Amino acid sequence: MLVSCPIVSPVKKLVAELKKHHIIPKLLVCKPTEVITVLYPCDIVITPGITVVITEVVNQPIIRFKADLERFYTLMMIDLDVPPNSEWLIWLVGNIPGCDVALGQTLAAYHNRRSMEGKSIHRIVFLAYKQYLELDFDEILIPEGDNTRRTKFNCHRFARKYALGNPIAVNFYQAEWEWRWTPQFMSVEHEIE
Repeated sequence: MLVSCPIVSPVKKLVAELKKHHIIPKLLVCKPTEVITVLYPCDIVITPGITVVITEVVNQPIIRFKADLERFYTLMMIDLDVPPNSEWLIWLVGNIPGCDVALGQTLAAYHNRRSMEGKSIHRIVFLAYKQYLELDFDEILIPEGDNTRRTKFNCHRFARKYALGNPIAVNFYQAEWEWRWTPQFMSVEHEIE
């Protein structure tokens, strides 16, 4: 007799992890319909809820999500656990044609190099929004290293301002603020000093 295991949808697994880690309802009010694929250097694949050491995720990842090649998208990357219970903007790119983030308009450069604040584990969330059309963003570019404007960011306010609606695709990981000897450790150690 042949026994087969039922295949669990990746979106159902994502939603379960989002609820388990209180991202639904703290950040998301609607369930996403897709999972964002996130790949960091050294073959670190982000599966929903995975815990990684901060030194493994300091470089910009490769992002993929199901997208219409004729449409534009916005990608946000947020840290939910920076005191006092606020969102901290890590990365923001708008006017992404399809899912080619490299061709989008960078509004906040990727910046995941900062000192630990608050808890030793932080929830880092990726959000992809479908735009109705190519947008004329009136945001001032936040360069890498500028922490001041990143702490005042609010993804709901930003989404309302540009009529983005709810995110269509999501993923997240937990960053552990513990310095370990990893392939990136030596280069990160010198950049942080």
